[in-house]
Amino acid sequence: MSLLYRQVSIAVFLLTAFSPIASISHADDALPSWNDGPVKQSIITFVEKVTKADSPDFVPVAERIAVFDNDGTLWCEQPLPVQLYFALDRVKALAPQHPEWKTEEPYASILKGDVKQALTGGKKALLQIVASTHAGMTTDEFDKTVSDWIATAKHPTTGKNFLDMTYQPMLEVLTYLRANNFKTFIVSGGGIEFMRPWAAQVYGIPPEQVVGSSLKTQFEVRDGKAVLVRLAEVNFIDDKEGKPVGINQHIGRRPIAAFGNSDGDRQMLEYTQGHSGTTFQLLVMHTDAKREFAYGPTRGMRTPLVGAFTEELEEVAGKQGWAVVDMKKDWKTIFRTTTEE
Repeated sequence: MSLLYRQVSIAVFLLTAFSPIASISHADDALPSWNDGPVKQSIITFVEKVTKADSPDFVPVAERIAVFDNDGTLWCEQPLPVQLYFALDRVKALAPQHPEWKTEEPYASILKGDVKQALTGGKKALLQIVASTHAGMTTDEFDKTVSDWIATAKHPTTGKNFLDMTYQPMLEVLTYLRANNFKTFIVSGGGIEFMRPWAAQVYGIPPEQVVGSSLKTQFEVRDGKAVLVRLAEVNFIDDKEGKPVGINQHIGRRPIAAFGNSDGDRQMLEYTQGHSGTTFQLLVMHTDAKREFAYGPTRGMRTPLVGAFTEELEEVAGKQGWAVVDMKKDWKTIFRTTTEE
């Protein structure tokens, strides 16, 4: 660590420790990747309302819970969800152990490179692919497998590492909230143990603050060591109505802020809005075909495999007063390592 870096770090610490009002509550500094406008201002206004001690909307620190969907909210989910790319690669890696996959669907199509055909089986095929590629190993082994894969895997369109496909504006929101004593959680339909190995590195969210879908696990003693073994059985689906259930089970408090991007997040936002105090809900609408992908209502694309932002959701957001990000208009930059005009 350089001397200059130490000096800057100490200065920031002193400023935030002894000057609470100045602790990144000036969002012009905290949200530099956001264009000025009603959405950015709504985030700032909410945080100021609930964190100023003399505000009628003040919320105690212990109750400042913010929940974020992952796919399509914190990082790119098109043309396929990142965890599905992981599963497809696992099919290829495990194929030598399963000669029957050469003729058995959906594996045969995956091995031939025809992902579209493999996914014609819908949710059943997806669950089959995930269960057979994510199970049969200990939780520690799975953690290492994910960590090794995510360190080098690339997005098929951009060529970027998947961890660099996270959204810079949303990373700033996470930092801004935590600077104002919020506790931030991921609440995603993705696999809880797929996200945990890298969430702290990318989002600053530790494993215990990740809520997601899961497989059943079983306690065993292998080679004299107690382990948990992942089974090829679904334990919990953390999507739609499952998200509020997952929040209650894992967090134990109703959030006051929720961020999502699709129909799968609607119930989480509604549950958050049911809090007795001041709340905030935000949906990311993907409108930028040049810098990312455009999908959702009136975007001229077919409904994607995941992440559908339907016209009904758009109407609900309008009626409920939820903030809706127009990615093309509201974000100066998209990805965390991309320099864009």
